[in-house]
Amino acid sequence: MSYTVKQLAKVAGVTVRTLHYYDAIGLLKPSRVKENGYRCYEEKELVKLQQILFFRELEFPLDDIVQLLNTPEYDTLEALADQKTLLEMKRARLDGLLETIDNTMKRLKEGGKMSTDELFTSFTDRQIEQYKEEVKGKWGMTDVYKQSAERTKKWTKENFERIKDEGQAITLALSKVMEKEVAHAEVQAQIERHFQHINQFYDCSYEMYRALGNMYSEDRRFADNYNMVAPHLAEFMRDAIAYYCSQHKKE
Repeated sequence: MSYTVKQLAKVAGVTVRTLHYYDAIGLLKPSRVKENGYRCYEEKELVKLQQILFFRELEFPLDDIVQLLNTPEYDTLEALADQKTLLEMKRARLDGLLETIDNTMKRLKEGGKMSTDELFTSFTDRQIEQYKEEVKGKWGMTDVYKQSAERTKKWTKENFERIKDEGQAITLALSKVMEKEVAHAEVQAQIERHFQHINQFYDCSYEMYRALGNMYSEDRRFADNYNMVAPHLAEFMRDAIAYYCSQHKKE
């Protein structure tokens, strides 16, 4: 089903002006624009808008959301898992605040005293903020995602689709050469393709690329994503990337 701006604004609980603004800054582009200038949104755009609204609910700055959603490694399923964790942490904090209110009311009615710790239990959201920084670091890599955002905001929808398809094709190709040693020419040819693919988004040094490979296997959310394509693919990519980087360091 296709939605107009007005229809999407109504079902999502946002304003038409907000959707126009998201379009202008490259955060949420319509799937197509009719000859009369009307924007049309499909399911893909609706899912992306949901992502945006979850991040907004979690009080991520809009600039950070733009950069996060435009990073090459962004994965909606993994992001949903992160958002769920943050929302659960937020719910736990709110439950703690409600308990603090109940305890304070009880002590005031009974004339008792509360310690400083008891008075201010659950007011800090330091743990939530730390996890939010971890999420931004995982998807954004600080200056790297800024460079990525600058590049990708100039791309057309066709550019995004082409590069996304390219990334999926490389992953599939790597899954088909896993029986070979990581030093094998066929494996390294695909790793070279992957390295060049990443460099379309930002200038990736060999050190950064090695770290990226480690993250693929060490971060469960990344590892699960790759291992769904083929068992142990994340570890295979890590080792193949490490070999690739070691060879280029010799040059």
